[in-house]
Amino acid sequence: MGITVVPYSREWPEQFARVAGDLERALGDVPVLSIEHVGSTSVPGLAAKPVIDIDVVVRREDLPATITALVAAGYTHRGDLGVADRESMAAPDDDPRRNVYVCVEGTLHLRNHLAVRAILRERPDLRDRYGAIKTELARDPTMNIEQYLALKSPVLQDVLALSDLTDAEKRAILAVNTGR
Repeated sequence: MGITVVPYSREWPEQFARVAGDLERALGDVPVLSIEHVGSTSVPGLAAKPVIDIDVVVRREDLPATITALVAAGYTHRGDLGVADRESMAAPDDDPRRNVYVCVEGTLHLRNHLAVRAILRERPDLRDRYGAIKTELARDPTMNIEQYLALKSPVLQDVLALSDLTDAEKRAILAVNTGR
């Protein structure tokens, strides 16, 4: 199957901005707290899978209205995919390829995304180490997404060691990423 990791592209922030604008229009009067560019494509200089990750952050009570508005805009609701308080929305097209999630404010999943992004933007040494590991893993044509997530987890734990997440939260993230 394989994993594709490519060098950082200056197009990724532009692609995010375009999709964020589309999402804002689709959500209209739904009270969205923020639309966040997360994941590796949000970190300048970091090699990444060429897929834009987007977290639409809402209050818990606004989750159903957000999903309804995105479905009306052509997205397909795929459920939480095993991550509580994070609803996956399949995009209506691949321009650009993207993962869109509706996230309840303050949840561990969201805090994890924001912490990793902030630390990797501030620490070029960790960014480069993380990029090198991802690039090396992607060279294996038999690599699957579960192995990929598990094998890059040690460097992510080093990144999260600099965050304000508790030890229990870091262990929970490690368990999700490694399937243990």
